[in-house]
Amino acid sequence: DVLDPERLIQCPYNKHHRIRAARFPYHVVKCKKSYPEVAKELATCPFNARHLVPRADLTDHIMKCSDKGILEEDIGKRTTSTSREQLNAGSTWEAPPCEEDWE
Repeated sequence: DVLDPERLIQCPYNKHHRIRAARFPYHVVKCKKSYPEVAKELATCPFNARHLVPRADLTDHIMKCSDKGILEEDIGKRTTSTSREQLNAGSTWEAPPCEEDWE
């Protein structure tokens, strides 16, 4: 199960490390410091910071990332609802009274 916090995930910095999903973000930060040469070769997915892929494969990963659809769907819902709200609400802004006399 993808949402199970107890499932084991392989560390992108050291293939021998297997970390519980709940601890993965903390482990990655620690391992990144321990393996700076490997860290230089990896890129972070813009849709899910837990996805660390080789820089050469980032474009391919972005096209196929399973989290891309979820994010695009969420953005689409927000954009649509915000646009409707703006159309329905109209502008209620009024300029403040001006007390200056330039003449």
